[in-house]
Order: sequence, then C-alpha cells, then structure tokens
Amino acid sequence: MNRFLLIYLIAVSLLAVLLTVYDKNAARKHAWRVRERTLLTVSALGGSAAMFLALLAVRHKTRRAKFMVGIPLIILAQIAILAFALPC
Repeated sequence: MNRFLLIYLIAVSLLAVLLTVYDKNAARKHAWRVRERTLLTVSALGGSAAMFLALLAVRHKTRRAKFMVGIPLIILAQIAILAFALPC
C-alpha cells in the first residue's frame, strides 16, 4: 500500500475516533455538538471503520439508522473501490 495512503487513512481514522468521542462527551454535557453531516463526511473520507468501532465502543448514535446502516454501507463501498482500484 502506498505510504501516503496509509498515513492518510491513519490520520482520518484518528480524526473520526476523536470526533465521535468528543460528540459523545458533548452530548452528555449539553455542549456544542459535532454535526451529523460532519461525522458522515469524515466517515466517507476514509474513517468509516474507525468511526463505526468508536460509535459501538462509546455507545453513541447506536439508535440512528443513518449511522448503524449508513456507515457499514460506506465501508462496503470503500472496500469495493479499493478492490477495483488496487492492482492485484
């Protein structure tokens, strides 16, 4: 795997986890929240697996179909794109 791609995926995954944990804590404190659109965008940009695991770990947005169905669909789409884009 390309070194740049690996660094990018690690960075966007870390961002996804940090945003998820921050949003969960903000929800508990009734503070400023991260937009759902932002969470889904970060997921679509490559942080989907990390975000999905973080959502499950901190039990955040687990009742929202947009996240519990949408993010696994994004993961499947990303796997399909990588399968076709990467040489065998």
